[in-house]
Amino acid sequence: MSAPAPDPVAPVARPAPRLVARTVEIDDPGPLLGLLPPGAEPFSWVRRGEGIVGWGEAARLRTTGPGRFREAERGWRRLLAGAVVRDDVGLRGTGPVAFGSFAFADASSAASSLVVPATVVGHREGRWWLTRTTTGESGPSIGATIPGPVSGAPPQQPDGPPPGTVVFADGAVSSPDWESLVGRAVARVERGELDKVVLARDLLARSSTPVDVRGLLRRLAAAYPATWTFSVDGLVGATPEMLVRTQVRLVASRVLAGTIRRTGDDAHDLALAASLARSSKDLGEHEYAVRSVVEALTPFCAGTNVPESPFVLHLANVMHLATDVTGVLRDDVSSLRLAEALHPSAAVCGTPTAAAAALIDEVEGMDRGRYAGPVGWLDSDGDGEWGIALRCGQVGDDPHEVRLFAGCGIVAGSDPAAELAESAAKFVPMRDALGG
Repeated sequence: MSAPAPDPVAPVARPAPRLVARTVEIDDPGPLLGLLPPGAEPFSWVRRGEGIVGWGEAARLRTTGPGRFREAERGWRRLLAGAVVRDDVGLRGTGPVAFGSFAFADASSAASSLVVPATVVGHREGRWWLTRTTTGESGPSIGATIPGPVSGAPPQQPDGPPPGTVVFADGAVSSPDWESLVGRAVARVERGELDKVVLARDLLARSSTPVDVRGLLRRLAAAYPATWTFSVDGLVGATPEMLVRTQVRLVASRVLAGTIRRTGDDAHDLALAASLARSSKDLGEHEYAVRSVVEALTPFCAGTNVPESPFVLHLANVMHLATDVTGVLRDDVSSLRLAEALHPSAAVCGTPTAAAAALIDEVEGMDRGRYAGPVGWLDSDGDGEWGIALRCGQVGDDPHEVRLFAGCGIVAGSDPAAELAESAAKFVPMRDALGG
């Protein structure tokens, strides 16, 4: 995958709103997800109790089409260009922060978003902080424009209503028809048209009561603490896959490809993990995914480190082959720019990328929206964390309905019935969180 060419900041017709942010250290306020208030759109990026959450809206950027990443980064730069910031903590993720979620495909009808919450609470390395952000056209001085007071932690919020009765139905393509699509894809791979393609399917969940996203997040985090529990603009889930993380000039990416379902029997699961680690089909699929990440990062890095073999990542419902790729950045580049360069990886699209994307457009039968696109956050230094939006659902305009997504890597020798079963396993986190 070729690296995107440098893109200068475009001139704007009128000034962007003035961003004004203040970050202070606070005492431990309790679980981050317990701080999210009712009635406000929740933002979340939390793993094992650490991360950031937010609510309210200071600024929002929406972009579409092939230039969605560049337009979002330009908008973020414009907001920061006139920003007034007082950061008393100085950790990654303090100061003004934008949560983001991007459409998978250039032609998707779904808009991509960068949102700056009015309130952000973070926890990392034994420290907690609170950031409040406002916008205005101008401000006379830092003393007058910094929001205040900002001392003290927000209170823990009560649990929302319990989940209602949930009914599930096939989405754009029925289960039998999706098996047939997988069979067609396998035939194309075995004819040598491509090495791998990832095919996704959706499932519609209808709840008897409005879905409380805060409750979804809490249940996902409790059941899958090793994943990143996220919520941005109605897209909510628990992803095990870190697309890219940056801190100063260090970059890391976790690649997952190759999956087997857990049984709940520890001895049997250990045997299954061993078989996964020896599976030529799964190892081949994983190698494609790792190679695509390394090729995308190489133009930006002075050096990269790739382990010789993957490890088996044990999650509550499945196990994955996993590889952590790390590197040192050659230049100052934002985490969002790297997410653009890495998207779409072989783990969610296939190899070669162009051939896999064309086959997805031809046979998948649905618009993925922001499923399998980058989701995460970045700060004013450009550092951030971007996962791949997996194990997730989209809450639409109707709060009773959630569209769930799952996908599987198809290579030579893939069995359509086994892939359907794998997709069902990947629906489990959201199904359980919904109470289904």
